[in-house]
Amino acid sequence: MRAGIIGAGHMGGRMGRRVRDAGEPIVAFDVAAERLAASGLEPAASVADLVGQVDVVLLSLPDSTVIEPVVLGEDGVLVSARAGQVVVDLSTAAPDSTQRIHAALAERGVAYVDAGISGGAKAAEAGTLTIMAGGEPEALERVRPLLERFASKIVHMGPSGAGHVAKLLNNFLNGVALAATSEAMVAAKRAGLDLERFLDVLNSSSGVNFATLNRFPHIVKGDYLEGGLTGRLMAKDVRLYLDFVARMGVPTFNGPGCLATFEVVNAMGYGDLISNRVVDGIGDLAGGVRLQDTTTSEGASA
Repeated sequence: MRAGIIGAGHMGGRMGRRVRDAGEPIVAFDVAAERLAASGLEPAASVADLVGQVDVVLLSLPDSTVIEPVVLGEDGVLVSARAGQVVVDLSTAAPDSTQRIHAALAERGVAYVDAGISGGAKAAEAGTLTIMAGGEPEALERVRPLLERFASKIVHMGPSGAGHVAKLLNNFLNGVALAATSEAMVAAKRAGLDLERFLDVLNSSSGVNFATLNRFPHIVKGDYLEGGLTGRLMAKDVRLYLDFVARMGVPTFNGPGCLATFEVVNAMGYGDLISNRVVDGIGDLAGGVRLQDTTTSEGASA
């Protein structure tokens, strides 16, 4: 199968290179020429040019407000698509939008797989992403060998939209864990705890989560794991979650606080940096605390 990827940014570029480096043909398109050039992938001249060359169209885009015009717009994927192609949406999207796109493409005989990804830039680089997929199982099986170039776990969640529902729920929990752990780590720093020792205890205790296991062991050494989801995109994902649970009639008590954390820190100037920098925003509000800066701790007896 010849593949093309629309969206060659932090995640799209990495996934595309995994496919290319496995020796499989892939072309890429991005509205930002500099991102496309930086990806190192063979460029397509336009969405239509890309769709005309490939069997599988991969999408790696910010959200449904971008996905819909790329797929359904005047010069979008739908206009150029042909029966038998598969479109795989690796973005974070609103499930109701996903279902509309699925129906529109189905009328042209094109399969649509909503394939939410998790694991971040590091997992994309290593080919160990998790994919939660919705749509027809047969379509997923057709593209599974391609997806396995950058994902080590691929789970069919149900019909169209189910993959993006699972992704929204996962991303909300990711945001809560990151925001809450950031608060705890700033408090630990102000209290004078040894942060590496504290993380070791957390990771053997009931407070363990993805952030304590995978983010903060790097952050306390000054490595923020740049290149992943920005603070602005994290806030967008939490807003998508809030919209979704509101439509489902499910109350959310933690969602607004999580969104407020990222919105405030983004407004402080961290929005275009990796979302892990939320800990610095909270540290600023706590008087200029940096986890890796020993001069800001007040000491355990303070």
